[in-house]
Amino acid sequence: MPAIESLLEVMRDLRDPDYGCPWDLCQTSASIAPYTLDETHELLDAIERNDIDNIREELGDLLFNVVFHARIAEEQGHFNFDDVARGITEKMQRRHPHVFGELRGQDISREELSQLWQTAKAAEKSSGSKSDTSDSTSLPAIYRACQLQKDAAIVGFDWPNINPVLDKLEEELAELRQAYTAGDTESISDEVGDVMFVCVNIARHAKINAEMSLRHTNLKFERRFAYVCEQMEAAGIPMEQGQLEQMEAFWQQAKSVVD
Repeated sequence: MPAIESLLEVMRDLRDPDYGCPWDLCQTSASIAPYTLDETHELLDAIERNDIDNIREELGDLLFNVVFHARIAEEQGHFNFDDVARGITEKMQRRHPHVFGELRGQDISREELSQLWQTAKAAEKSSGSKSDTSDSTSLPAIYRACQLQKDAAIVGFDWPNINPVLDKLEEELAELRQAYTAGDTESISDEVGDVMFVCVNIARHAKINAEMSLRHTNLKFERRFAYVCEQMEAAGIPMEQGQLEQMEAFWQQAKSVVD
């Protein structure tokens, strides 16, 4: 039996009304959604650490979540796993006419490929086959900011290059300073959001994934701060505000010895 069929059978057994697992039986797509998100983050962590065995394991955990969601939908009469697999197969074929369609074999630039992808997405939205993700406030803020910017860029509302975006960042930082000086909490919150939105725009223009960039910075900070803590402990210096100068010195060391 193919591995995917075995997995689907395991899922059916877990959800069997008479002999299944009580925990699995009471779950809904909404209740397991947090687990799906957790597994996604764990997969990203494994990829960042280049832990091949863990990548394989986390891919399996994520796949199990896909099968779980599909099984719940099948029981409700909506769709099944085959529909999910068929849908993504057809979508990839539509969005890759240079591989599966009339443009097969043609020499196409990365810019043209991006345009083909965006055109296909726009056609899907207009046909009702895909909801407009920019309207969803449930998406992670960084992801939604990028989607909003991409949608605006499609109709020409975009900076021509990264330089005006960098200038915009300086403008927003100045406004943040003013808000902080005034002590206006609401304005500070607004200006912090503006700064973050511009940073996402900078990443988009630089063709950098803002979410992955921030994840990388988080990991880098974690490693370097751990180094600072180790050095402070070895030197017998307490970790407190009064020792900030010494912590900063160790931080500068960390930048040269910790990736």
